[in-house]
Amino acid sequence: MDDCKTYAIRPADRLGSVSEYYFSRKLKEVAAMNAAGMGVISLGIGSPDMPPSEETVETLCTEAHNPNGHGYQPYVGIPELREAFARFYQRWYGVALDAKTEIQPLIGSKEGILHVTLAFVNPGEQVLVPNPGYPTYTSLSRLLGAEVINYNLTEENGWMPDFEELERMDLSRVKLMWTNYPNMPTGANATPELYERLVDFARRKGIVIVNDNPYSFILNDNPMSILSVEGAKECCIEFNSMSKSHNMPGWRIGMIAANPTFISWILKVKSNIDSGMYRALQLAAVKALDAEADWYEGNNANYAARRKTAGEIMDALGCTYDKNQVGMFLWGRIPEHYADVEQLTERVLHEARVFIVPGFIFGSNGSRYIRISLCAKNEMLEEALKRIKAMDN
Repeated sequence: MDDCKTYAIRPADRLGSVSEYYFSRKLKEVAAMNAAGMGVISLGIGSPDMPPSEETVETLCTEAHNPNGHGYQPYVGIPELREAFARFYQRWYGVALDAKTEIQPLIGSKEGILHVTLAFVNPGEQVLVPNPGYPTYTSLSRLLGAEVINYNLTEENGWMPDFEELERMDLSRVKLMWTNYPNMPTGANATPELYERLVDFARRKGIVIVNDNPYSFILNDNPMSILSVEGAKECCIEFNSMSKSHNMPGWRIGMIAANPTFISWILKVKSNIDSGMYRALQLAAVKALDAEADWYEGNNANYAARRKTAGEIMDALGCTYDKNQVGMFLWGRIPEHYADVEQLTERVLHEARVFIVPGFIFGSNGSRYIRISLCAKNEMLEEALKRIKAMDN
């Protein structure tokens, strides 16, 4: 047999700026523990475990039988879906959007982070990213050659931007500011005053605010959009997603709302990267978007019960937390006697066989916090609570 030749192939330099996504790496460990029969309860990823509405699923099944519905679809999404997103924004946020020019459907909002960064940010330019915040804002920015500048969110400031700190920063090379309200991971809710200050800040500094808004219907009585602020369309982009609000994470359906110029730039990128979504998915999404208030109320009744048990888990761990949080997670500060957060989360994983997320994965300002997902049946949360209470103290 001939000797195999070894080639010194190296990955692109950009991979040196990021590491494997924490959940990708940690869930391998959890899977190995489960394969060994340990029965780990995962309170990690926020992947809704409840189904969409029955009408949504029925529409998908019916449309999948249409022999003419399997071809390529428009990059801009079908008119029915854009119009449904426009109705959704008008009904729930009081925001008027032109379905033809101010809405761009996405294959999940995560891809939108890529498209927006490519459309607005040159290599070497800067983006403002919250600390703590969604890790993808940082990782994708770095992969694309942007310089990440963190801005602080702290418990003392209600997990809101410190505008005095922002005003003192050199923003001359900043193109985008990522915001996310209701906030993940902290559960801090949006306020009209926050959105007004962000719009004023963006207009004065000549930057674009990108608000990621997938959690506004989870345990939240007052859904809001940054685009409801006068003048926001001039300087703001908003993401929304059906993953959380409509229990459709695997369907990968999201959207961007912005002014027609911004949308045209984003479409120029998107149309060179991917294609339109399957027509049956889009038509089913239309049905989901037209849901009545009672559907959201039923969904939130389940989350409310889970939230109560998650609070008991926080109490059992000696963690403190804000009871006014919204969204599908509970964020809590660990007791001072732990040297670091992994001392707690690793103990819970290996002694109680419960996976809880350490807050440092969202940034240094999360290093003394944990996050519990509400995307587990209440029986599993109750079992997690029982196991944690049984740990040696």
